[in-house]
Amino acid sequence: MEFQDIIFEQRDAIAIITLNRPQSLNALTPLMLRELRDVFFSIANDASCKVVIVKGAGRAFSAGVDLKAMNESLVGGQFTAYDIIQYGNELANIIRTMPQPVIGQIHGHCYTGATELMMYFDMTIASEDLKIGDTHAKWGIMPTWGMTQRLARLVGINKAKEMSFTCKAITGTEAARIGLVNKAVPLTELENAVLEMANDILLNSAQTIAALKHLYNEGYHNTLEEGLKIETAYKVNITDRADFLKQFEKNK
Repeated sequence: MEFQDIIFEQRDAIAIITLNRPQSLNALTPLMLRELRDVFFSIANDASCKVVIVKGAGRAFSAGVDLKAMNESLVGGQFTAYDIIQYGNELANIIRTMPQPVIGQIHGHCYTGATELMMYFDMTIASEDLKIGDTHAKWGIMPTWGMTQRLARLVGINKAKEMSFTCKAITGTEAARIGLVNKAVPLTELENAVLEMANDILLNSAQTIAALKHLYNEGYHNTLEEGLKIETAYKVNITDRADFLKQFEKNK
């Protein structure tokens, strides 16, 4: 697959997707969102890929939705405003339901639509000096990719309101403290930290991880009682268990 606004590469069982508009701080265009949707759909159906990493080229992960592209869409450009909304939500659904865990490698700046995109991921490691925030209110734009629902669930409703109402960015260190990202590390250590997490995941049963991802995501949006029923009723055939048990016996 060839792309214009992203780069895709696969290193053994790890897929790496790079947002590749560094001259505009990787601002999200309708084309980039469509390419992300398409590449994630392809990865989801590729059993050779076990983990996905998403990062940004240049000085930032992403400054958010490209407002110029959005304005062009509103006045009859190549894409419509509906495309921006639709591609983003289709991408969220693919990431939520795909078997592979997705790790965000976030640095520089991550604002608004890019923050919503980051919250699609299963795990995130940020640089300590990252600036991350929600600026929908600054531009008079309503969120359509889940900001008001996902952010509140991750950091608590009061903190989410503070971030959205003030439009002030927080650092990667603060984002880790409040649970918006898994952890923050110095920028020089970011790539290695993400690869280390990816390789730790690869040591384990991909089929079990896929099942766990499904149960976490399904249960999270229900009550505890409903989630427990979902877990108890869920049946899956783990066929790679035997190899791991053999390895366990060998290492005893």
